[in-house]
Amino acid sequence: MSRSSSIRTGQARAGWAFVSPTLVVLGLFLAVPVLMALWVSFTDWNGRGSPFASGTGFVGLDNYRELVGEQGGLTRSDFMTSLRNNFFYVLLVVPLQTAFALFLALVLNQRMLKGVGFFRTAFYFPSVVSSVAISLVFLFLFSGGGVINTLLDAIGIDGPTWFNDSRGLLHLLGDGLGLWNASAPPSGLTDGGVLGLTWWDWLAGPSVALSVIIMLVVWTTAGTFMLMFLAALQDLPLEVEEAARIDGAGRWGVFRNVTLPHLRPTMLLVTTLGLIGTWQVFDQVYVMTKGGPGKTTLTPAYLSYSYAFDNQKWGIAAAMAFVLFLIIFAMTTFQRFLFRDKDAIETKRQERRTRRLRARSAAEGGTAS
Repeated sequence: MSRSSSIRTGQARAGWAFVSPTLVVLGLFLAVPVLMALWVSFTDWNGRGSPFASGTGFVGLDNYRELVGEQGGLTRSDFMTSLRNNFFYVLLVVPLQTAFALFLALVLNQRMLKGVGFFRTAFYFPSVVSSVAISLVFLFLFSGGGVINTLLDAIGIDGPTWFNDSRGLLHLLGDGLGLWNASAPPSGLTDGGVLGLTWWDWLAGPSVALSVIIMLVVWTTAGTFMLMFLAALQDLPLEVEEAARIDGAGRWGVFRNVTLPHLRPTMLLVTTLGLIGTWQVFDQVYVMTKGGPGKTTLTPAYLSYSYAFDNQKWGIAAAMAFVLFLIIFAMTTFQRFLFRDKDAIETKRQERRTRRLRARSAAEGGTAS
């Protein structure tokens, strides 16, 4: 064995020795529990004893069929309702928190702004406070005798009735404008549907309670994403912006043609983290609403917890978790496809095409000779 190969072998062994403790910890506390949960999703385990004991029945895909296959079941209805609620939650939270974080980063990136350190700390502070503590504060604000309801009562709005209404905002808006009667919806919207819910249910929109949670989450998460955008903005060379202004680009032109393309990787990171976090929302729902009113704040994560710890249906709860994992994986993959760098892809295609042409030319030259 040569000296160089011996050195490489020693380096590889040293590298594995350094990372082995981390691999052991990740294996014991991450990989093994995930595999155990996957096994539980195929059983009717009730949470007592070992899920690998002989008394635990293997039910195959029955838990998954109960979630997405059986028509008219309460479990399927609750799960589809939670998906509907979480869909509106994701649809509103991810764009709002991304836009708000980018706006704050642009404000703090102004070179003439005084007190940048204070504003940076103030904007980031909600992100480091416990979500449970902030949820309790919002719960007190929007309680029956809270500040918000007191102010609403002062202007003639029945606050407790408003915030405990199980109808969605779109239903409330249409009912208030006289477009329809929420208690007697149009027949065309109640006949068909998707995922076990009618079109009327899908068009309900988020409830007032869910909207409050959305405002809470946008306020508490924007600070973290603001720092990511701010770091990316400060990495943008000033010469590039100055060159764009010299070429006649205005403030909006510089932002659209220079700043946004530079922020593409950060935008992908922020939206991906936001998408994963919003599909896993749990603590705000657990503290503030427990899924109410009328299951309008029910989410897959909280429903999985409820089936496991309240109903002792651990197999169905585990199946919910893995269906949620598949949803997150599919949506993040699609998001990466949307944010792909088309210029880099085209450059790689040109390089592969050039290599093929060179290889063909070399082969033809060798044949001719």
